[in-house]
Amino acid sequence: MSTKLNVINDLYSYTQSNPHELDDPEVAHLIINENHVLGMHALPGLEVDVKELDDGIKAALTLTAGTVIAKPVHLCFGMTPERGVQRIIMDVTIEAHAKISLLAHCVFPFAVDVQHIMDARIRIGEGAEYRYFEKHVHSPAGGVKVYPKAMVEVGPDALFQTEFELIQGRVGLIDIDYDATCEARSLLDMSARISGRADDYIKISETARLVGERAKGVLTSKIAVREKARAEVYNKLIATAPYARGHVDCKEIVQDQGTATAVPIVDVQNPKAHVTHEAAIGSVDNKQLETLMSRGLTEDDAVETIINGLLSR
Repeated sequence: MSTKLNVINDLYSYTQSNPHELDDPEVAHLIINENHVLGMHALPGLEVDVKELDDGIKAALTLTAGTVIAKPVHLCFGMTPERGVQRIIMDVTIEAHAKISLLAHCVFPFAVDVQHIMDARIRIGEGAEYRYFEKHVHSPAGGVKVYPKAMVEVGPDALFQTEFELIQGRVGLIDIDYDATCEARSLLDMSARISGRADDYIKISETARLVGERAKGVLTSKIAVREKARAEVYNKLIATAPYARGHVDCKEIVQDQGTATAVPIVDVQNPKAHVTHEAAIGSVDNKQLETLMSRGLTEDDAVETIINGLLSR
């Protein structure tokens, strides 16, 4: 038990979070290192079934109808070894009028050759709310390959909100693939903030299908690439229902020999729907740079300040 606690404390030390939050009986949590469950705590109305696999875990999470979890549920998926594969298969069902927020940390502090594969299916019932904040902490070696994939169904009057953050450590390779279908009066908000350097490769493919009347969707990506890092962003909003509303927003800062591609796609198939898009790619703003340097910052420090501002929540 003491060994498990030590590993949990080590993992949380890299996330700048307090592991003692897990001691709160009102905080549900699931802590995984490689394919081992180090800790798990559920709450009334929240059912969690976890199976250890040879190379990861398979987990089913169900929030029963009308259940409201007041405090964020903590998830931690870690790989402390330098090499290995961690496969996470998630099946999530949020039943009608239930509400939950999840705080997920994916921690690979020593990775030299690590693969993290996330395959999720998420169903959000009528009037339910699902908020998911995923923070990645990688090693400085860039030896991580991350493949998050999710199929999402957002029911009538439901909310799906997800934030992805990777600004600590090298990216390595990340290939995000999300596809969501939104029913009547639902609200979808997906955002990603990623910082790449050296030869990091960032690929984001997100699709939101607004199939219900008055469904709303927003896809936001904020990316910074330095040195020889590459980024490709493909965000697509498809509106087939009347009064559906959507927006695609991509901002990328390119420094040194970095390269960036942004392909916002809007597909409107109903005359009463309305979808907009905005994409901006370029170096840091010269006026901002000059202002910060006039206040005593070096050019490098000023650039980092601007990038940090772009990537802040």
